[in-house]
Parts: sequence; C-alpha cells; structure tokens
Amino acid sequence: MTKKTYKVKGMDCDACAKMIELDLEDQNIKASCNYAKELLEVELTDDKDEEKVKNIVKNGGYELA
Repeated sequence: MTKKTYKVKGMDCDACAKMIELDLEDQNIKASCNYAKELLEVELTDDKDEEKVKNIVKNGGYELA
C-alpha cells in the first residue's frame, strides 16, 4: 500500500472535502481531504488506483495540482 498526497484546487468549503472523501471511499480508496490546506491524502493499493483518484476528483469538479 502506498500513501500519496495531492494538492486540490477548486474546493469552496469543508463539504467539498468531505464529498471528495466519500466519492473515493465509494471506490474502496481510503482518503483524507483537508479543505484548509487544500490537500488530499490517499492510500493506493495499485497503479490503477492513482488513475481512479484523478478521475473521481476531476468528475467532482476539482483539480489535482
């Protein structure tokens, strides 16, 4: 298992961060998103998970920097 941290752009509030977490957890990706720091930390089990993270965040209307 690999931990990765990403900068997230486009969040307006804590609810945005919670939505990202829930969307990722729905896909069995453990996540912690911090609105104030604009950071997303995830635990990846394989290389495909990283692509899933990028797609889920993008589909939610946010951007990974």
